[in-house]
Amino acid sequence: MERKELEELVIRKINDRGVTLEQIAELTYFLQSSYYEGLTLDICLENVRSVLKKREVQNAVLTGIRLDELAEMNMLGDPLQQMVDHDYSLYGIDEVLAFSILNVYGSIGFTNYGYIDKLKPGILGEIDRSGKKDGCCQTFMDDLVGAIAAAAASRIAHRRQQ
Repeated sequence: MERKELEELVIRKINDRGVTLEQIAELTYFLQSSYYEGLTLDICLENVRSVLKKREVQNAVLTGIRLDELAEMNMLGDPLQQMVDHDYSLYGIDEVLAFSILNVYGSIGFTNYGYIDKLKPGILGEIDRSGKKDGCCQTFMDDLVGAIAAAAASRIAHRRQQ
């Protein structure tokens, strides 16, 4: 698959799960606005798009979304099905996938990610709530979205330092 096609597929998959890039940019703005005077949602969106161009990020997003989809179809098999369905706190693989995104932009991403993962502002709270409904699994999606936003915030911080 061509690079641009893969990027478009990833964005489409994110959108299909009920999340827009603008909503991820809002999370990025939430993380960086107090450190960057004049930061705009457009700058945040540009950085979200840049994060999504990375192959490692694309792979993590496609993998996590597919696992959520398979869980919704009850196709994972137990005990994995139960762990993903109920987003067990000791499962942790959803966070490991998020960490693969965060590693692309350095350690500041881990702090950003931990902060919004705990607070669940904006779309993260919506994803978390929708994932608790019958027939819907968002175990990986909330962590992926949080990681993309945190990575974009890290990218902004790194570029600002330069």
